[in-house]
Amino acid sequence: MRNPRSQQYTLLMAEYRLRLAHHLSFFGLRILLWISSFLPLPSLRKIGVFLSGFYRFVASRDIKRAEESLEIAFPEMPPRERRQLLVRSVRHLGTVLGEVAWLIHTTSDEIASVCDIAGEEHLREALDAGRGAVLVTGHLGNWELLNARLGVGGIPMTIAVRKVYDPRIDAIASKLRSRFGGEVIPRGGKAGRQLFAALTRNRVNGLLIDQDIRKLPGAYVPFFGRLAWTPSGAATLAIKAECPVVPAFIHRKENGRHVVEIHPPLPIPTEGSLEDRVQALTAAATTAIEDQIRRFPEQWVWMHRRWRSRPTLELPDED
Repeated sequence: MRNPRSQQYTLLMAEYRLRLAHHLSFFGLRILLWISSFLPLPSLRKIGVFLSGFYRFVASRDIKRAEESLEIAFPEMPPRERRQLLVRSVRHLGTVLGEVAWLIHTTSDEIASVCDIAGEEHLREALDAGRGAVLVTGHLGNWELLNARLGVGGIPMTIAVRKVYDPRIDAIASKLRSRFGGEVIPRGGKAGRQLFAALTRNRVNGLLIDQDIRKLPGAYVPFFGRLAWTPSGAATLAIKAECPVVPAFIHRKENGRHVVEIHPPLPIPTEGSLEDRVQALTAAATTAIEDQIRRFPEQWVWMHRRWRSRPTLELPDED
């Protein structure tokens, strides 16, 4: 049996290390934001990629998770190719970090100059109908730039986000996400009511639905051949508010420019119970996300444990 004093010491040290990590993260971010105030975007991208090299060595648990996720998603891919894909994915996240630091200080015109929009008419038509819209996306490309670019383009965005573990960093993130007319709603609590109210004001609810968050209402839907617990709030909102669900994604091209692609609205299921319709619509949105990941696999966050929760019944193996 362990000594109570030893247990208490272990807990205190763990808390100390956690607080130290939070402080280091915050001050590191502050330094990066200070640097970003006078460096151009290409230089910030290079700094981000440089920092991503350290991440690969210090975040061994995340790298292991990413390797497992890639093996699930692409079992037919040779291991060497999966490792190369993982390296590109980590570099991509480093680039995103540099770009996000740039977003804190940049202007609307500069954002528009590096990011094009295709399919904007799908959101405009939804807003013309006066019921708002639910935009579904994932942690693909630079998703923070996606929100900013739509705001710059005059799309009234309301996004639901998880609070960051450190209130100081959370405040910085909220400032970034609301810079260009965006409205930020913390997930949980009264978020559902606030999002519904935003739709009644003819706004676009932007929701990331590509992570396993068991605290949120969800459904098991196919994702890369396996059932994955997926937030269903976007589908529920759209069905109850009778507004369209519009998939939209952003990706970075080889020349460094970004493209926002807004897809046509997904068909809204009309048959079955509310639960059945919500699951069907969530599955359709998840299929759109999977299709985008397959197009640009290096631009997704593979470190997340997407298949962490397991249903009682699994999908049958394909022949």
